[in-house]
Amino acid sequence: MAFLRFMGDDDEAKQFTYSLEVGGGGRKLTWQGIPRSIRDSHRKVRDSQDGLIIQRNLALFFSGGNRQELKLKVAGRIWKEH
Repeated sequence: MAFLRFMGDDDEAKQFTYSLEVGGGGRKLTWQGIPRSIRDSHRKVRDSQDGLIIQRNLALFFSGGNRQELKLKVAGRIWKEH
């Protein structure tokens, strides 16, 4: 699971949007959302499933090769909404 934390409170974080992208084998998976406050615990974010979640078989596919090890490259960007 991958997500972005914002150094501030929820109200400040809601002014921004972010995207995360992972891919391989000619495919890509993109997640777009609002950053979570740094005050939110990892467990809280995980339990809400508010992030880029990649199942193991898909992660192995994106890793290429012999599907025995995970090698993922996650790219992201963040921008301020108007």
